[in-house]
Amino acid sequence: MENSTGKIEITKELVYSALKDVYDPEIPVSIVDLGLVYDVKIIDDWVGVKMTLTSQGCGLSTQIANNVRERVAALPGVADADVRIVWVPSWNPSMMSDEAKKKVRFAG
Repeated sequence: MENSTGKIEITKELVYSALKDVYDPEIPVSIVDLGLVYDVKIIDDWVGVKMTLTSQGCGLSTQIANNVRERVAALPGVADADVRIVWVPSWNPSMMSDEAKKKVRFAG
């Protein structure tokens, strides 16, 4: 979507929508539906994503962070993207969307 100056407007909704295409390689659910994305910051043409992983010992953390960075950087109007992985608050299964819980058969 273009704004009044003719530039592509980057919105949180657009970023979250793009991140629905990024999956945890070990779980067939998007990182958004898993509840791993905590925040998205947009400053002009820069986008920062604050997220976590299902466990601190995740051996795929670099791969997931790179996938997030690449997916966000590919959005129209984004010149640079950063990913920050945080551990507070700790992720837990209750953060998953209802759809994600159904996919992994988690009832808790």
